[in-house]
Amino acid sequence: MDFVAGAIGGVCGVAVGYPLDTVKVRIQTEPKYTGIWHCVRDTYLRERVRGFYRGLSLPVCSVSLVSSLSFGTYRHCLTHICRLRYGSADAKPARADITLSGFTSGLVRVFLTSPTEVAKVRLQTQTQQRRRSSASWPSAAPPVCPAAPARPVPGPKYRGPLHCLATVAREEGLRGLYKGSSALLFREGHSFATYFLSYSILSEWLTPAGHSQPDVLGVLMAGGCAGVLAWAVATPMDVIKSRLQADGQGQQRYRGLLHCVVTSVREEGPRVLFKGLTLNCCRAFPVNMVVFVTYEAALRLSRGLLK
Repeated sequence: MDFVAGAIGGVCGVAVGYPLDTVKVRIQTEPKYTGIWHCVRDTYLRERVRGFYRGLSLPVCSVSLVSSLSFGTYRHCLTHICRLRYGSADAKPARADITLSGFTSGLVRVFLTSPTEVAKVRLQTQTQQRRRSSASWPSAAPPVCPAAPARPVPGPKYRGPLHCLATVAREEGLRGLYKGSSALLFREGHSFATYFLSYSILSEWLTPAGHSQPDVLGVLMAGGCAGVLAWAVATPMDVIKSRLQADGQGQQRYRGLLHCVVTSVREEGPRVLFKGLTLNCCRAFPVNMVVFVTYEAALRLSRGLLK
């Protein structure tokens, strides 16, 4: 049931947080934005509400599988560790056991999330990329009669998530679909270790005396805070991941993970690694409140039905 409950929770979470995720990706990949509100205002003026939901269909379709895999792997790994170390799957795990299980679940996610992250980032940033390439055309000389026909404005390169994946695979090969996966491995591993460990500790603190589980308010608070802490440690690698994945449009700037880190820090200073941190944390709180309360509700409902 952990796989099913994780899938339901993940879908609810992505529905809540996607607009802010679009803003976060654009802030991280576009140096022109001076802050969150500048990006929000520019996106709305140019693309209206639809601009905040670019590339949404693929995450909605895939997030249920990815979230199911995350929660299911975490629980499965924790059960096996408890059985091996304590002789019973129902034994109370140590914090090291929870950390290792969370780390494992984060690593397993990467094989599924990398292609969808590439498509999401490309779709979220292609408007900026197209505008940038248009601005780089050399200006024409003063017109003489008869006037030369105007150069047509290029349309979007990617028509949707599946078309984006097919185009990347055709132009860049399998490596293109896993571009930025090294940064994604660093991001997911330690962030999910932090995620599940902090949720476990906070749930324990927020459990009323005489009860074995926290109430709904406790789950909401523990889930929201766990999401914030996870994104706080994940943001530096998230910035690098977004830049590597957006780099396939136009001229390629970065040769790899280390080159991207060095170039970004040299050009924009160490603060670049924390671009989008405030937005990540603001988005993480409501999203993970919804994820965990849905996950726990689905688990408790299934246990009630199976009794």
